Amino acid sequence: MYWRLSNLYFWFFALLGGLLPYWSLYLEGRGFSYLEIATLMATIQLTKIVAPSVWGWLGDRTGQRVRLVRFGAITGSLFFVGVFMEPGFYGLLLVMLAFTFFWNAILPLYEVITLRSLGTQRDRYGKVRLWGSVGFIGAVALVGGILELVPIHLLPWLLLPVFAGIAVSAFLVPAERGERKPPAPKGSLKAIVTHPAVVTFFLMNFLLQVSHGAYYTFFSIHLEQHGYGKLSIGLLWSLGVVAEIGLFLVMHRLTRNFTVRQIAIAALTLTMIRWVLIAEVTDVVAVLIFAQLLHAASYGALHAISVQYIQGFFGQHHHGQGQALYSGLTFGAGGAIGAWMSGFLVDGFSTSAAFWGGAIAMAIAIVITWRGLRPPPEH
Repeated sequence: MYWRLSNLYFWFFALLGGLLPYWSLYLEGRGFSYLEIATLMATIQLTKIVAPSVWGWLGDRTGQRVRLVRFGAITGSLFFVGVFMEPGFYGLLLVMLAFTFFWNAILPLYEVITLRSLGTQRDRYGKVRLWGSVGFIGAVALVGGILELVPIHLLPWLLLPVFAGIAVSAFLVPAERGERKPPAPKGSLKAIVTHPAVVTFFLMNFLLQVSHGAYYTFFSIHLEQHGYGKLSIGLLWSLGVVAEIGLFLVMHRLTRNFTVRQIAIAALTLTMIRWVLIAEVTDVVAVLIFAQLLHAASYGALHAISVQYIQGFFGQHHHGQGQALYSGLTFGAGGAIGAWMSGFLVDGFSTSAAFWGGAIAMAIAIVITWRGLRPPPEH
């Protein structure tokens, strides 16, 4: 069971590893402007606003989450084929919207499958999820090394084996019994999402993803402008995920010794420092390495506590929708708005200005979290 649960995480994040660090460079190579690059990169996040809610609702209503994961994996892969036609801006925008709508079905559904499979051993989630990080690192290093030898326009071809891996691993996940959930108490979802601590939780994560807009959209271009090669860029991306793996391995100890609020505020503060360092000290490799190690805080720690926070507040009746709201409102809306805002800042000023924008978003998040975040209920 452990291997089967870890396998899909490996391939799903391997695709992210081949896509995120290099897709903006691919788009730049295709001749798109910074604003067009920001818009196209934003589609990866934009469909998370709607897609996880639709798929989460279907998963909760039918109980057929494994089948929905398989459907999303196959259909998303088929839509990605449109990239090979090398369409213009609007054509590529449609291709990426269609591809990511189905691709973004996979993770929120699979998080629910994983947590339910682990049962009372929820603290083992980090050890299952870390294989996603391993897949990301492997893909980043391999694709970056190959791109030192071949032109960037061949990137879509390099991603094809990863799509095959996702499709195969989706069919290795053991099927669920297909039980429908019992009807939820009337009005209970509204009561949960309007709870002050839940509102604070979503605002915190929304601003966190706004701040990541510059990173996911322009970090590679920022490094390229400062003279880093594609393999170096890939290794720096990988370094952040190595730190994330280390964090996942010890996260259960942190959650036993510190409160959710303490971990969140510390992680947000470190994330703010990270963006300032990337903005201003890019040429000093040692400082840039340190900044990338802080990815353990800016993604790893906050995501790990968020998954458990959702399970604590949303419970059995609304777990799928809670996961979908988390993905949609934070990674979706926050990530898309962050990407667009960074596009305007890069177009009008510089890539450094975009990272300063991320630091400001973190300063606001720290204040909000300090005032309003409370621990989730224990089930």
